Order: sequence, then C-alpha cells, then structure tokens
Amino acid sequence: MSLEEQREREKIYACWLCNFPNIGNARLRRFSESLGGPEGAYFAGREQWGKVLEPKQVEALSEYTAKWPPEVKYREMREEGIELVTISDRGYPERLKNIPDAPYCLFVRGRLPGEDIPAVAVVGARECSEYGRYVARELGTALGRHGVTVVSGMAKGIDGISQEAALEGGGTSLGVLGSGVDICYPAQNRGLYRRLTEGGAVLSTYPLGTPARPQNFPPRNRIVSGLADAVVVIEARVRSGTLITVDMALEQGREVYVVPGRLTDRLSDGCNRLIKQGAEVCLSPESFYEEILRLRENKKEKGIKPGIRRQREEASRMEKAEDDKDAGKRLTEELHTVYRAVDFYPKTAEEIGRALPEQYRGQMISYLMRLCMEEMIIQVSPGHFCRSGNPPCP
Repeated sequence: MSLEEQREREKIYACWLCNFPNIGNARLRRFSESLGGPEGAYFAGREQWGKVLEPKQVEALSEYTAKWPPEVKYREMREEGIELVTISDRGYPERLKNIPDAPYCLFVRGRLPGEDIPAVAVVGARECSEYGRYVARELGTALGRHGVTVVSGMAKGIDGISQEAALEGGGTSLGVLGSGVDICYPAQNRGLYRRLTEGGAVLSTYPLGTPARPQNFPPRNRIVSGLADAVVVIEARVRSGTLITVDMALEQGREVYVVPGRLTDRLSDGCNRLIKQGAEVCLSPESFYEEILRLRENKKEKGIKPGIRRQREEASRMEKAEDDKDAGKRLTEELHTVYRAVDFYPKTAEEIGRALPEQYRGQMISYLMRLCMEEMIIQVSPGHFCRSGNPPCP
C-alpha cells in the first residue's frame, strides 16, 4: 500500500471519529493518539475505549459505530464535495495549528488558501447601520482586490457583507460555520454559501448534520480569529458576541483593529471602548492593508498584546462602577436605563421603548417626563425626545 493510499485509509476512520458528536476536542485528540490513530481507535473495541472515555461515551460510541459504516459514509461525504482535514495533514492551516486547543479536524467544502496568503478576520454587528454596511463593503472589496483572504462567520450583517465584497473584489474568503459544513446558516445567505465554495471555502469543526445552536458560536469564533493574521471590528455594542472574538484573538496573539464610530451611536460603543483600551485603529482600507503587510513582514512575536486584555477588564469594571455611582446620585435604576436608550437624535417614545426590556414600556411616558424634569432630555417636538447634553449626575 502506497503512502497516499495509507493516508486515504486513515481519513476514512478519521471521518468516523470526527462525526461522533459526543466527545470534546481535547478528549478526541487524546482518544485517537492513545489508540494509535483513528484506524487503531476504530478497531480497539469497547475495553480500550473505556480507558479514555466515560462509560456513557463508550456506550454511545458503540451504538454510533454499529450504524455508521466508515467507508460508505466517507465516500458519501466526498461525493458531496466535502473534505476532511485533520491536524496531522499537510493541508491543515498552520495559523490554526498554533492556537491553544487547536481543533483536531476541519470539514471543508471548497479550497483552503495557501499559507503565504495574508488573511484578515472581519467581524461586527448583525443589525448594522448603513455606515457599517458601507465600511464593510469598502474594506472587503479592498482586501479582496489586494489578494487578502477575508475570514468571517458568514452571518447576517458585517460578516456576510465583507465576505461578499471580498469575492466581488476578485479575492477569496473563508466562512466558518457554527453548524455542520453541510448546513447553510443563516438560510438567507445561501447565495453567499455557494459563492464561498466556488471562490474560497466554508468550513466547520462540527460533525455533518449539526444544526446551528447558540452554544456553537463562541467556539466557532476562536476558529475565525485563529485563521487570520489580524482581526478588524466594524460596529459592536458593549455587550456583543463580536467582543468574544476579540478576546480570543488577543489570547491567540492576533492584532485587533477597530473602525471608530460616533460617540452617540450605541453600535459603536464596543468599538470606541476597544480603542480606549489600546486596540489599533483602522482609518482606511488602504492604510489597513499596508499595516497587514507590515505585520507579516516583521513577523511580530506571538502572544497577547501587552496589557490590552488586562486594560479591557479593568476599564470595564471602572466604567460599570462609574455608571452605578452616577445613577445612584441622581437617577433610579429604571430612569438611568431609559436615559441610556435616548440619543442626541430625536426619537419617539415607541422607538426608545423598542430598545428597552418589555417591563419598561408601560410607563415609558412617565419615565420620559421625569427625565425632562431633571433636564437630562428635552422634548423637541410632540412625542419626540432627545438628550439635552446634561450628564446624568450633578
């Protein structure tokens, strides 16, 4: 048997192992390595499995194996245009191999770019503004035109817009899914999914057939940042899933760049706070591209950028304490919450209410009148309110 045939045979059993849903990444690797690889694990039997797995996992693996013929399933997967890449394969991305707890396997539909091609993760709000849409399109187009791979989660909003633009700019893009690679999520991005498989790739660490579940997305985010040289954030609220990607990027030693936004725009609160805490600023697509080239040429040392994560945590604690202090001086918790939903641009009570929990809406007019009495907001026309410019503390 040739070396190539041996590798293909190993892939068959790796496919069996990686499609088993009831085992975490670390234990999966230990299970495979302790039993001589995927093929050795397949033929080891229940007694040997029990040395690594819990009894319930052994039982589940036994039932799964009885219904999962490896050669048939592997052939079906390949006929669907899906490839399995394990951490021992030559095609496994080198960037990803060096992150903590690197995934044992990737299911890939399409073609992964070479290691010599720069890659940038572009992430941001799903419900983005027109400003965010514009920046995502401009940045994605510029990166695609310069041959930089855009990595993102194929989500609605900033993610998908930047990936579409990269492909339209003549470049490549990688979509990292929070479902099995055979499932397009969200369904409305089916066109993008198809284009990615033709001009880049979609990939996942989850077994085929895995539906998109909320708990799948934070682990997915570490793959997004792990595949990139740097991460750029376009619009993110203070409490945003995008910031999970930022934390993971910093732990992986990736540089984080942020597109600044207006001080009064809640969609930019997370971005502006990251700038305050030491993130780099992305001022234009062209200057950002030059910065990415500089990063690669200098081969900056890996690891967390000194102090940024610590600064983020400390700044978050201080800002929360300051908010609580201000609210206690002059506003009740309810009034403070309503005040923060009002912008310097006039909004109706109904528009303000939509940004608040449901329990606030019944007394919305009362809250707004009280804030007017405190001179913190003003009624600029019948039913329309905006901030007065007075801070919520004396």
